[in-house]
Amino acid sequence: MRQITKFIAALAVSVLLAACGSSSTKSTSSPASSKPAAATTSTGAIVRTASNSTLGANVLVDARGLTLYHLSGEQNGKWICTSAACLQAWHPLTATTDASLSASVGSLGTVKRPGGTSQVTYKGTPLYTFVGDQKPGEAKGQGIKDVGVWTAVTPSAGATSTPATPTTTTSGSSYGY
Repeated sequence: MRQITKFIAALAVSVLLAACGSSSTKSTSSPASSKPAAATTSTGAIVRTASNSTLGANVLVDARGLTLYHLSGEQNGKWICTSAACLQAWHPLTATTDASLSASVGSLGTVKRPGGTSQVTYKGTPLYTFVGDQKPGEAKGQGIKDVGVWTAVTPSAGATSTPATPTTTTSGSSYGY
């Protein structure tokens, strides 16, 4: 019974990730698509470090202890995760202002997302949680490839350098949000 439950959960995550793929690589957004269905939002975003035995490293986590990720293609002000499909799988960690951040790590800030919300950043890189991670210590989003690679964020270098078995979505011949 336990294996069936794991299979169903894995299948649901796979279907959701497949929905993220499309043939378009252009990053566009409308105000309605820039807000995730279940974003990690609060008046004060809490970021801290926690040991992750799956990855064998300390990673950044949110107030609930969920692993925080970044997308390798989102650099230098380029937004990729803006569609409703992407935001259903990857929830931006948001805060009202830099002053509302509560952290035990440095190098945190905020950046305006398309649509105007403030997303928490680490060393300038936007932070997200993954819908497949339901409890502290999980890192099911590690290594997922699409228009970039999703990786857990470590407090020293940014993305984890610990290789994990990559997961690749297979929704079509090209990927994008």
